[in-house]
Amino acid sequence: MDLSIVIVNYQTFELTRDTINSILSYSYPFSYEIVVVDNASNDDSLKQLQEYFDDRVKFIASKENNGFASGNNQALRQVNSDYVLLLNSDTVVWENTLESIFNYMEKHDDVGACGCRVLLENGNLDKACKRTFPNVKNSFFRLFHIPNNSSDDNYNLTSLPDDEVYEIDCLTGAFMFIRQKALNEVGLLDETFFMYGEDIDLCYRIKKAGWKIVYYGKNSITHFKGASSKKQKNKLIYEFYHAMYIYYKKHHANENSFVLNIVVYFGMAVLCILKLFLNLFKKRVK
Repeated sequence: MDLSIVIVNYQTFELTRDTINSILSYSYPFSYEIVVVDNASNDDSLKQLQEYFDDRVKFIASKENNGFASGNNQALRQVNSDYVLLLNSDTVVWENTLESIFNYMEKHDDVGACGCRVLLENGNLDKACKRTFPNVKNSFFRLFHIPNNSSDDNYNLTSLPDDEVYEIDCLTGAFMFIRQKALNEVGLLDETFFMYGEDIDLCYRIKKAGWKIVYYGKNSITHFKGASSKKQKNKLIYEFYHAMYIYYKKHHANENSFVLNIVVYFGMAVLCILKLFLNLFKKRVK
């Protein structure tokens, strides 16, 4: 098998259906399979998907929801292909995107993972699709919304063109085209991350192992990402800051002083509490 496409479903029948249909709409010069992991949905979305796609898609029914990383890993442990694509269930894949990236990976065997241009529903770029790794400095400016024109702190790489191809640090978990050889070397997604942060952590480990991470901006997908202005569930806010804590502690705490670590942890806690408080006054999503 050339490519295994892994999609995690959690109570999103229509979105997951549309994502899969966007893949099946085209023919490809390589062999592929689609594996859907249902993360213990408590609706009938798994049954609906099974009936809709029949034997065109492989399904794994998880007994409990242990997070996004855990869901993906259930499929990754079972597939046997040259490449794997981690794809969000709220995306639509455009024509030629998979073929172009597959061909690029075939020609560049030093690339461990590749992403594409990810567009939001309104046509704007999802800035998470091309990033530098977070560190104390750029995270400070980003989290406190402080304007900073330093190229060293250009976390979202906004100074680089959106439609070209170049090496970066970090992709978004919404679309990660990964070489199986690289994944075998660095290991699966870290299930300590329930959601958020597992993509950054995996990219960090891939680059640390000597592989390249590439942004392929010539082709696109659309990501139906929730608007930040809408009311968020408190658990999602907590998991976002918890992921920041896990990532920092895992990769950077040993590099910095005890005092700096305390300041960083305290800052994360304060921001999390503040976000949870402000979320009380946002309008609920209908």
